[in-house]
Amino acid sequence: MPVISLLLNILWVVFGGLWMAFAWVVAGALMAVTIIGLPWTAAAFRNAWYTLLPFGQTVVSREEVTGRPSLASGPLGVVGNVLWLLLGGWWIALLHLVHAFLFAITIIGLPFAWAHLKLAGLALWPIGRTVVPIDEAERLRYGAWRGRAL
Repeated sequence: MPVISLLLNILWVVFGGLWMAFAWVVAGALMAVTIIGLPWTAAAFRNAWYTLLPFGQTVVSREEVTGRPSLASGPLGVVGNVLWLLLGGWWIALLHLVHAFLFAITIIGLPFAWAHLKLAGLALWPIGRTVVPIDEAERLRYGAWRGRAL
């Protein structure tokens, strides 16, 4: 992890990232308790880790990583994302939007506001997406641009 990403992640945790990651863990735990919510549990815990350390990582389509279509990118994934949105995604997205607004009113908080906006989008539609380091995402996109995976 580059030094600037490490520094931003430390500041992120100190200034509220820990609480937002905890919200994702709570959502994942609530989903795990119910039989119906089990398909969303892994995504919630993965997003909790990403919320804890967002700098130096990015979200990409699972198809970009695996190189093959997944169930999450089809109609089943759309249904899963709509259910997630209705059951819990909207309130996590709302928490991220409130934090984004609070950070955006200060100039020094703009990188954190931007991170919260990205996380709010992820909170609304998480299924079929995965978290990878930024350099891996660039390799994936470069390989796709060249027409072959690297």
